[in-house]
Amino acid sequence: MTIETSVSNGIARLVLSRPEKRNAFDGGMIATITDILKEWSQLNDIRALVISAAGETFCAGADLGWMKRTANLDYQANRDDARKLAGMMEGIDHFPAPVITLVQGAAFGGALGIVCASDIVFASSDARFCLSEVRLGIIPAVISPYVIRVMGERAARRFMLTSELIDSQKALAMGFIHQLVDQPEDLPEQAEQVLTLLKNNSPAAVRACKQLIADVSGRPINSQLMEMTSEAIANIRQSSEGQEGLSAFLEKRSPAWQEKE
Repeated sequence: MTIETSVSNGIARLVLSRPEKRNAFDGGMIATITDILKEWSQLNDIRALVISAAGETFCAGADLGWMKRTANLDYQANRDDARKLAGMMEGIDHFPAPVITLVQGAAFGGALGIVCASDIVFASSDARFCLSEVRLGIIPAVISPYVIRVMGERAARRFMLTSELIDSQKALAMGFIHQLVDQPEDLPEQAEQVLTLLKNNSPAAVRACKQLIADVSGRPINSQLMEMTSEAIANIRQSSEGQEGLSAFLEKRSPAWQEKE
């Protein structure tokens, strides 16, 4: 089994479970993850998705055997294959609920795309990152929109071109991760703390806020943006959870979504 999945109490969990291959992904693994994300995206009761990995390595990137097979493909087949990886990255980036990713050990190549497409990332102090593609004569094309969005063009000009190793402290400073923990075994506890915070918030508002961030990021501040954001707040104020949240605040009680936990 290359992927382990579960959904319990509103939390979906996806575990990369191929430790003998350092959790490197191939075409089958990409297709499985993409299908799972599509299925879970339709479930409104999912409050968050946690992505983690078995073993000492988060993900070594692409499986060497898979890469060897792609080298023998023609242009169209290579393009189709790359689109599948792009679909998986898009599925993580556009997942309607918050995506929390836990990183231990190496996150190389395409694995850095998973990290940068996630909403919240925690890593252990032994974590290390690398955009290693140019060493292999290729480029980090499919993951580049997510990676450059996080690290910025200036940093990309260095680290994509040199393929140098990025340690956990530097990854924290560059924004790849939000927080470090001492040991890999501390990662689940850190995730649970954030999940508790998320569960205190309105599920509909959290989803709408994630979409708002995507809609606003990178856009110029103009009348069109102001109209869009005004419509967004009007819609959420009129929603059932918006009304419940305001009523609970005024009545000094817990909102219904907290009472149900």
